[in-house]
Amino acid sequence: MKKTDQPIIITKTYNASRETVWRALTELGQMTQWYFEQIPAFRAEVGFETQFAVQVEDRVFTHLWRMTEVIPFQKFTHTWRYLEYPGDAFVTFELAEVEGKTQLTLTLEVIENFAEGIPEFRRESCVGGWEYFLGERLMGYLGE
Repeated sequence: MKKTDQPIIITKTYNASRETVWRALTELGQMTQWYFEQIPAFRAEVGFETQFAVQVEDRVFTHLWRMTEVIPFQKFTHTWRYLEYPGDAFVTFELAEVEGKTQLTLTLEVIENFAEGIPEFRRESCVGGWEYFLGERLMGYLGE
């Protein structure tokens, strides 16, 4: 993924309140059930940082996140980069009420090119990962 690429935008609608979806996205005890079980800590506070490692085959991806924007129950943004590889992005989760449901729009904007030749850094892999987390995992976690 390169900073010249169009942002990745994924939109999903959940049959749950905005508060319920917000808590699933920001409370550690819930995040570890549907997102990354390796997350050691998470707070929806500007400046908060966390890191955790995920192993895929013989590669380790140590995620480094730093919260850059938080509007409670509406929106938060954090950086998404790795200790072992170049690249950086902003990931924004934005919630809106739509006809009694909650619409989540995720936007991933690359701000520093990610390493080439790593399958997980292909745009198709990234889109597939977000579709899995937001479409299957979060939807299933919320009981849909």
